[in-house]
Amino acid sequence: MDLINDFTNTDIWIFDLDNTLYPAELDLFAQIETRMVDFVMREFSVNAEIANGMRHDYWSRYGTTLAGLMAEHAVDPSAYLTEVHDIDFSVLPPAPELAEAIAALPGRKLVHTNGDSAYAAKVLAARQLDVFEAVYGVEETAFHPKPRSEAYEAVIAQAGIDPRRAAFFEDDPRNLAVPHRLGMRTILVGPGRDGPNALAAGGRIGDHVQHRTSDLTVFLRGIALV
Repeated sequence: MDLINDFTNTDIWIFDLDNTLYPAELDLFAQIETRMVDFVMREFSVNAEIANGMRHDYWSRYGTTLAGLMAEHAVDPSAYLTEVHDIDFSVLPPAPELAEAIAALPGRKLVHTNGDSAYAAKVLAARQLDVFEAVYGVEETAFHPKPRSEAYEAVIAQAGIDPRRAAFFEDDPRNLAVPHRLGMRTILVGPGRDGPNALAAGGRIGDHVQHRTSDLTVFLRGIALV
């Protein structure tokens, strides 16, 4: 599927945050995962191995660790989010070329993240990506995380958008299934996280991923030329 035919009628651009608007190699999420494990260890009096297993299991089954903790243990999301996002953002360099490429896209630009909007604001500030109309975090989706359909439906309703005119950029393949079903253009950024059901048989990314790129800035520049 080529860019010219696929993005001609697209004027709504929705971006995931972590490992999408910054390279996964910066390993920012590793800091968050460490704090997740520390939180679970303290809250449930378990060792690091068990806590990490719980973290990954909930992420696999619920979409985020937080969703699992809320569903199975009624954990307060505000306290959790404040703690796990208390990290060092200085590892994120400014991204002026990415900002320019996003700004050049026609229409509206949004962020949809499974993190909270306060955390997203810090990431965007560090990257100097002051190019988005709005940020939709997990609070704005009533704590429904991607890949649950309720998360996308909440953003669509609040932003008042037609999904058939939208493109969704994401690093986790499973989070592109619902956007594809809703009629959005779907773009996988990076190699694809090792999530459950992320890969089709034989290790092939599923058909719900229409485009893939290892360099978001270059890809967006190509769209701007359409």
